[in-house]
Amino acid sequence: MKLLKIFVLVLVVVSGYSQSKTPVVASDLMKIATTNQIQISPDGTKAVTVVSRKAVKNENEYYYTRHLYLLDLVGKSEPVQLTFGDRSDGSPQWSPDGKQILFVRADGDKSQLWLLPLSGGEAHAITKSEYGAGNPQWSPDGKKILYSASIPFSKIEGQAPWAYERPGRTQGDEPNFKNMKADERKSVANSPDGSLTEVRAWLAKNTFDNNPRVLVRQDLQGELNLNPEENFAHLFIKTLGSDEKDVQLTQGFQDFQSASWSPDGKSIICSSRVYKIHPDREQDNDLWKIDVATKAAKEFLTWPGYSISNPTYSPDGTQVTFYATAIDNRHATQTNLAIVPVSGGKPAILTASLDRDIGGHTWSADGKTIYFTSQTEGDIPLFSIPAKGGAITKIFGNDNGVNDFDVRGDKVVYALTETKNPWEIYLYNLKDKSNRQLTQLNEGWVKNRLISMPKEYWFTRPDGTKIQYWVQEPANKKDGLRYPTILNIHGGPSAMWGPGIFSMWHEYQLENSWGYGLVYCNPRGSGGYGDKFKKGNFKDWGTGPAGDILASLDEALKQHAWIDKDQLFVEGGSYAGYMVAWIVGHDNRFKAANAQRGVYELTTFMGEGNAWRLVPTNFGGWPWEKETKALLDAESPLTYVDKINTPLLIIHGDQDLRTGVIQSEMLYKSLKILNKPVEYIRYPREGHELTRSGNPGRMMDHLLRVIEFFERYAKHPEPAPATMKQ
Repeated sequence: MKLLKIFVLVLVVVSGYSQSKTPVVASDLMKIATTNQIQISPDGTKAVTVVSRKAVKNENEYYYTRHLYLLDLVGKSEPVQLTFGDRSDGSPQWSPDGKQILFVRADGDKSQLWLLPLSGGEAHAITKSEYGAGNPQWSPDGKKILYSASIPFSKIEGQAPWAYERPGRTQGDEPNFKNMKADERKSVANSPDGSLTEVRAWLAKNTFDNNPRVLVRQDLQGELNLNPEENFAHLFIKTLGSDEKDVQLTQGFQDFQSASWSPDGKSIICSSRVYKIHPDREQDNDLWKIDVATKAAKEFLTWPGYSISNPTYSPDGTQVTFYATAIDNRHATQTNLAIVPVSGGKPAILTASLDRDIGGHTWSADGKTIYFTSQTEGDIPLFSIPAKGGAITKIFGNDNGVNDFDVRGDKVVYALTETKNPWEIYLYNLKDKSNRQLTQLNEGWVKNRLISMPKEYWFTRPDGTKIQYWVQEPANKKDGLRYPTILNIHGGPSAMWGPGIFSMWHEYQLENSWGYGLVYCNPRGSGGYGDKFKKGNFKDWGTGPAGDILASLDEALKQHAWIDKDQLFVEGGSYAGYMVAWIVGHDNRFKAANAQRGVYELTTFMGEGNAWRLVPTNFGGWPWEKETKALLDAESPLTYVDKINTPLLIIHGDQDLRTGVIQSEMLYKSLKILNKPVEYIRYPREGHELTRSGNPGRMMDHLLRVIEFFERYAKHPEPAPATMKQ
């Protein structure tokens, strides 16, 4: 009897604990803090990182802040905020002596470099570059700072080495108003009624005012605006304690990117290429080496068959690691980590045996080991490999994602996404394998929320392809009841879903709180499963991946009796917007659907979006080629628009230049003409990244509009936690 009373008491306590938790709501988006750009101090006792938060000025005005924080790696001190205000600070770099932190501040039109002394005193700007300044790095002796700036074509002297692409014109046959001072512009003879020279000058003046824009570029679209003029990344060196003008290290119509110092401070290694054709037509890079004293820049490594980038010297300066991407087949090519001796010799790929895309990498201080991350089967673990090559070891990572990290000695400081917490920073000891949480960015409020944990499954398709998928239950699910369920699809198409992907944390948990189950998978074409799997959607964006996705839903229905087969919904953005439209054009099982930021007509997409290269690389040709045109038509969801009977919510941003707004307009207009159930939402001032980095207010609006649309057709067995008054 006594044992029974204890058991009943335990049940009451557990039940009370569950009931004390509240559901995830839309406004929780404003509570989520994230961090990246982790840098451990030279002595290994501290680390600096950037913490990003969302803020609100009033009911309708939202913005982001990014500030530097100091982390204690030895004691138990709480993180200390170093910078403040409505600013965006990032790219922190420790001085070699550990007494100062260099960082980039975006405060106005141009970002500049700032210096923060840790001994006390205010941060102060150290650059006033007319082009802005970014990507700073201390010289090994701490006396100089290397940084990059983006210089417009019009500000670079000389003639470009490629043919001028205004038909019948030559470079320099009109005044360069963009490179003139205001009084100089007034002295230029220009008239709509003058000679050809004066007419060209008058037209050039109008172009200077962007009225109109003259577009001759192939890659004329950015993410939010048109980019009529090329910019070139150049390197500068600032000498601290000197009034001398910053030295421009590189010149000309050429990009110099991902630069880093040699350990002796005498040279710079970077990625670059001499453009023999227009830069928009060149997709590959080589490695270049720059002599700091003479400013002489020359090719260091050209590797036939590979595009190479992001070089980094080994601690002893004898080797260089870099990323290598094979160019023989550009469809879904994977990025490998490679190495080459500084003295010359044949480069070697280190990570071929892993058969995964490689993320950010760093050297151990002794130069014996290289650490890196890689998306792998829904997770983002941390790996290591000997610098001389050999077996790859997974250090840690399971059902979570390492978003950023740094290594010094035995210490690994890393940012982690887990289902139970969207983002925290931890300290891992390589020697004793201990782990310590350093931050409580989100833990304080997340611990009081109802969190739905994913369950992982695998199955094999008839063609032998193995598919991984996950299922999340509705919040407070009760046995014996059946719940509406959302099939969520990822974009890319080579992206990857899983417990380690931060971007979906809030969306998934919010939908669970509204009483929906979730099913999501990684169909063929996804990253994280090897090169063959990633290339599995070549010339097949629709049938093959859709089959994998729908099969995962079928498998979930077999595994979970609580999923209501008559209450199914489907959603996705970007390529997943494409996939939603494809699925509802071929399958009528869904009560309602949401297609966001999608591509629906592939021929138009090649001309409209800045991601247009997906057409030739994914379908093997061009729309004007008969065979390719037939394939593009067969693979376009718009071709099957008359078969769509599922109520569809279409969402797009007004300034989305990655996929292009015409895509959504074509789908919407076609459905309206056919008198199909459709609603169309357009977000002002938003691009393709609305759901990840858009205005927080519009992000919440977006999430709730999707839920509200589904609620029109959903029948819940009981009130969902999110709908109950807390």
